[in-house]
Amino acid sequence: MSQNPVMKWWGGFSEKHPSAAKWMREGGLFIIFSYVVTFLKYIMLQFLPAMFTGYADIGWGWPSVDVSLFGIDFVWNAIGYSVEQGGMAYLLAYLISSFLGECVNFPLQRNFTFRSHGKLGPQIAGYFLAWVVITIIVNSINCVWVAVASQLVPDFIYNIGTTVLNGGVSMVVFFVVNKIIFADAQPEGAK
Repeated sequence: MSQNPVMKWWGGFSEKHPSAAKWMREGGLFIIFSYVVTFLKYIMLQFLPAMFTGYADIGWGWPSVDVSLFGIDFVWNAIGYSVEQGGMAYLLAYLISSFLGECVNFPLQRNFTFRSHGKLGPQIAGYFLAWVVITIIVNSINCVWVAVASQLVPDFIYNIGTTVLNGGVSMVVFFVVNKIIFADAQPEGAK
């Protein structure tokens, strides 16, 4: 049976350059899984805010700094949203979609992308800590985006921007974090 030319090339490349092949495989799978999870988060952001409409008129945020950008006044928060930005309803939707997305992403990245067999407890703790830090960083940026974009475009458009921003920053940081927390305990080839 003849081998597919692409698979034949990949096999030769992998033998000659095992480290580069591993990075390419991990990077490719990481991106594919991350895009699938990002799409899942986007879908959730389409309906979750409506589930929390009772909280939409309750604003909560920290550190609550008044900002004016492009003639649009809003309150900037590292975490949370003012009433004008969706309040607790949008915050809950954002946190739930992000957290559930990462609950899907973690086992995919751990088991398929990085093929990790490390201790699950420390890996979950490291991943959760990274999620918290990334969420605060992304929300700091997203707070500006939502305030400005919500005044200029329909919500389904700014939700795409929110998802791409969250997904893009998260992907870059999580790839580095995953390389650390899912690192093999033994060098490749060791038994």
